[in-house]
Amino acid sequence: VQLQASGGGLVQPGGSLRLSCAASGSFFSINSMGWYRQAPGKQRELVARIIGAGSTNYADSVKGRFTISRDNAKNTVYLQMNSLKPEDTAVYYCNAIVERRIGRFYDYWGQGTLVTVSS
Repeated sequence: VQLQASGGGLVQPGGSLRLSCAASGSFFSINSMGWYRQAPGKQRELVARIIGAGSTNYADSVKGRFTISRDNAKNTVYLQMNSLKPEDTAVYYCNAIVERRIGRFYDYWGQGTLVTVSS
């Protein structure tokens, strides 16, 4: 299973970006997909996650600004990021909990995409 993330870049404060992450390979289903981020000198943290039929959870720091969504037909998760702040600058990683065989779940990570918020 591979996760291919895209959509990072440089944006001014207050701007928007949309990240995408597509899962490919052989599996039975995807249990959940999410985005984490890691800023320089900090630990990796959960940004947002979408589970099952669409239940979501967000870090408090991004609530009301970021929206996670999922296209099950494309095995793709999106992160719409609005009202970006300099403190959102980080490498963003896609994560998926994949059911490769019935009842057997595995954790996968994408390669990371850099988001820089700066004027």
